[in-house]
Amino acid sequence: MKGVIKILLSFLTILMLSSFSNQKLETCSLTIDVSGLRNSKGTVQFALYNREDAFPDEHYKKYFKKLTGKIVNGTSTITFKNLPEGKYAVNILHDENNDGKIKKGIILPKEGIGFSNYESIGFSNRSSFTKASFIVQKDKRIKVNLIYL
Repeated sequence: MKGVIKILLSFLTILMLSSFSNQKLETCSLTIDVSGLRNSKGTVQFALYNREDAFPDEHYKKYFKKLTGKIVNGTSTITFKNLPEGKYAVNILHDENNDGKIKKGIILPKEGIGFSNYESIGFSNRSSFTKASFIVQKDKRIKVNLIYL
């Protein structure tokens, strides 16, 4: 009887392991294009968020993934790879002085910033995950407008 139980347990273990290995975790890529940079100084910081409580993130500490892009002819493009399907939002900074922070005047940023799904920002149009978010279910390409205030 013990031998039969061992054989059954072994069979069930093999069956479970093979079913897990056959399951494919769907991953996607997200390509982000930015154009209209006012100069070629510095780099462009692309921060990707997947949680509502992390966005907006003025200090760039709560992001899911972050990449830095070079500026070529007033544009920058990066691709986040191996993303699980889900809801995301993007925050972009034209980091002209390469310090990884938003350089501010009294209140407003002096460097270009942008958010997915935003054409403009202001006191009456503040960024939120709900408005900036979009669904990624397959490879996707988006364009984000950079805003200089």
